[in-house]
Amino acid sequence: MLELKGLTKTYGNKVKALDGVDLSIPKGMFGLLGPNGAGKSSLMRTIATLQSPDTGSLTFGDVDILKNPHALRGQLGYLPQDFGVYPRMSARAMLDHLAVLKGLTNNKERKQIVETLLEQTNLSSHANKAVASYSGGMRQRFGIAQALLGDPQLIIVDEPTAGLDPEERNRFHNLLSEIGENVAVILSTHIVEDVADLCPNMAILNQGRIVAKGAPSELINELDGQVWAKTIAKSELTALRSKHFIISERLTMGQVMIHVLDDKNPGEGFASITPDLEDVYFATIRAGAKTAVAA
Repeated sequence: MLELKGLTKTYGNKVKALDGVDLSIPKGMFGLLGPNGAGKSSLMRTIATLQSPDTGSLTFGDVDILKNPHALRGQLGYLPQDFGVYPRMSARAMLDHLAVLKGLTNNKERKQIVETLLEQTNLSSHANKAVASYSGGMRQRFGIAQALLGDPQLIIVDEPTAGLDPEERNRFHNLLSEIGENVAVILSTHIVEDVADLCPNMAILNQGRIVAKGAPSELINELDGQVWAKTIAKSELTALRSKHFIISERLTMGQVMIHVLDDKNPGEGFASITPDLEDVYFATIRAGAKTAVAA
């Protein structure tokens, strides 16, 4: 279990990236959902021991991460949002090089581990190609392969499917799902569907704060009977924004489908709909924005 208590982080430009973050993250897939700039990457870097928080505590099992970061690094696999590669080095050679850096010094054992990871990430047939020449999806799969070196017990993946085509995204989902059966995997993303497809537990981070957490199904059930939909002309949108709490707007065939959050029927032709995780996400984020404006 990864335990985060009261984590805060303010950068030199006075931006408060983390503001009292409390989370308990068990084994399995855990989704950290939030918009760009919410503090997700700051939180991932803090957990990965790449930066220290200003205040708070961070433990993984019996390891105090802030006091003994090296103890976590031996159990950690990390796929950052952007990672560099040696431009002319093949995937096999680079994975072997990274394995040595991870402490895998037995040649025979290391070779077997490298080949197993290439197979697991479906890169065996491309293993002799330079990683720099890979497509976005192949590059992300290589990123997972390097993150799995050393048999980590905690894996962090930061915005892993951004920019992937649907086929690569599905392949990556299957890979993450398989990995998440045995270890703790934190999936940090702004893509709601990634969390809905993969994660039995999740949290929403906004403006450096955890604003919702729990099982996706439980969070969805909390909105049952409160989400209403209507298709309108674009010219009606401004007036309806002033009357209703609109949580999402989607353009469709020249008109706009809006979802409204209300504990009673707003009338005017709105129809009750079954909420989904996207409704939870937008309602949570926009409620925070509404509160900030009011303050």
